[in-house]
Amino acid sequence: MFKAWVLSKGDDGFQAQLRDVDERELPEGDVLVQVQHSTLNYKDALALTNKAPVVRKWPMVPGIDGAGTVLESRHAAWKPGDSWILNGWGVGETHWGCLAERASLKGDWLVPLPVRFDTRQAMIIGTAGYTAMLCVQAIARHDVKPADGDVLVTGATGGVGSMAVSLLSRRGYRVVAATGKQDEASYLHELGASEIIDRATLSAPGKPLQKERWAAVVDTAGSQILANACAQTQWGGVVSACGLAQGMDFPSSVAPFILRNVTLVGVDSVMQPLAARRAAWAALADELDANQLERMARDVPLDGVLEAAASIMAGQSRGRMVVTI
Repeated sequence: MFKAWVLSKGDDGFQAQLRDVDERELPEGDVLVQVQHSTLNYKDALALTNKAPVVRKWPMVPGIDGAGTVLESRHAAWKPGDSWILNGWGVGETHWGCLAERASLKGDWLVPLPVRFDTRQAMIIGTAGYTAMLCVQAIARHDVKPADGDVLVTGATGGVGSMAVSLLSRRGYRVVAATGKQDEASYLHELGASEIIDRATLSAPGKPLQKERWAAVVDTAGSQILANACAQTQWGGVVSACGLAQGMDFPSSVAPFILRNVTLVGVDSVMQPLAARRAAWAALADELDANQLERMARDVPLDGVLEAAASIMAGQSRGRMVVTI
């Protein structure tokens, strides 16, 4: 038996319970793992509070991220005692996830834990840091250099936003952080932001083309904020979009793309091939500042997950929530 958060939906409605689970209930997988740390992402919070149809198979153990050690393996690449990281692959949506003491996973989904990190540090990073790195790599592929101008990060106090601010500033970019939490300015400056702007300046409908401000953008918001970010991106700039905190819609026009040669890059972390995952984690191991990781971290016990998820949905969190299993 092991402890796990189990989400269920039936005649009695939706339930989220921390309960004992028999190992025989685990789904099929070729690697049995001990989960030492997990995280709480926005998607996890949506699932735990039933605010969006994240879960597509019931019952479900949530937790799209995990890190720990291998207990048993039928996969050639993994043996007992190996340290691993998991991000995405539908875990916590269609396959039982990592807000649990045990998980049964596919070896093809796992990335080796970089030597530089322990499992807690890996989960401070989690999907948020891995996604932020994918966004930064997209900007680099489009040859945007620090000398080209400011880089905007929206949702800057969130997990992806915090990581993006840190990564971009360490690469030498002048980072402008957009947030609705002006009382978090000192936190963002500590991560490397050079300037803080109110997200309200990006939230209202605007013209299809606006004053050119950004050499590049990392957007976690979607909707009108993304539309305005594109309208303000300078000629030849790139916008990497990875989130929908404001909404899934995109009330824009083709003007930035055909008149300013702006590139809009969609960044999905869930189904990235293994080679891209390994490259992103190798870059994270090289570039992240351990002290800044601690500034972003808030530790949550397994039995505090539901309360922490509610705080995410209420917009009362910042940085990264690390769950100790």
